[in-house]
Amino acid sequence: MKKALITGITGQDGSYLTELLLGKGYLVHGIVRRSSSFNRSRLEHLIQNKEIYGTTLFLHYGDMTDSSALNRIIEKTEPDEVYNLAAQSHVGISFKVPEYTCDVDAIGVVRLLDALRETGMAGSSRFYQASTSELFGSSPPPQNESTCFKPRSPYAAAKLCAHWMVVNYREGYNMHASSGILFNHESPRRGENFVSRKIAIEAVRIKKGLSKKLSLGNLDAKRDWGHARDYVKAMYLMLQQSTPDDYVIATGKMHSVRDFLEEAFSHLQLDWHDYVVTDPRYMRPTEVDALRGDSAKARKVLGWKPETDFASLVREMVEAELARLN
Repeated sequence: MKKALITGITGQDGSYLTELLLGKGYLVHGIVRRSSSFNRSRLEHLIQNKEIYGTTLFLHYGDMTDSSALNRIIEKTEPDEVYNLAAQSHVGISFKVPEYTCDVDAIGVVRLLDALRETGMAGSSRFYQASTSELFGSSPPPQNESTCFKPRSPYAAAKLCAHWMVVNYREGYNMHASSGILFNHESPRRGENFVSRKIAIEAVRIKKGLSKKLSLGNLDAKRDWGHARDYVKAMYLMLQQSTPDDYVIATGKMHSVRDFLEEAFSHLQLDWHDYVVTDPRYMRPTEVDALRGDSAKARKVLGWKPETDFASLVREMVEAELARLN
């Protein structure tokens, strides 16, 4: 049985990737941060399954800021594949905690790569790094693997450092290390402070009479939105290739925050104009106006393509919030 190690296993992508790998017969090890609050809700259905938890799924305490823990876990698990999904992943918050964001998102990746090297696993473990479309920043769309990186946030700058460190370790130590430059990917498991989930939650609360207004920032921002369930398949496919490389993963279609609002509220027979207000608190010091990915390389080399369109994604998120509230 192949063994995989996932950092950030309790997040949106980590939970979908765990399900995918378990379905393929993997032993899955995940790193979780110690917290006084419950933070494993996305994995709870797997943890409660006694045929899975402790048999094919194992969790280990660790942190991207703790080199000794990373070394210890890698030595113990000896993974065939390592998926680094751990990050301070909120762009807006990165402006408020830039040092922490860089420590986790940039230096944390160096710690993990070096742990693989120091434990002698660099030659046998395949490594996936979660890069981001935010790397492109102000470069005009469409963006592909040859587009110039122009980061516009501490989050993007930290991720850019990590991206190039992966290239450095790949070339310097002959590691099978690949980066997925994933464009925005959402799901009902998205964190509640991300705009897509925030819209879905508040639209349902307004429909049920539990809320009256939704405050947002830049409604004109345009993004290439896909489903996280589709995107973790691309992560897996990258590590099945004989040669490591970097790939843009995207739908190739761009929608604004206004479009997301329209799709979510109209699904509930509401007009979003009656409820949404802009709030300067949610404006960022530097904005990224438009991201639309060109995933031709991934489609050709990996045989990957998105399966969920924008409208279906938004409706699924809204329906999930209705089910939660009911």
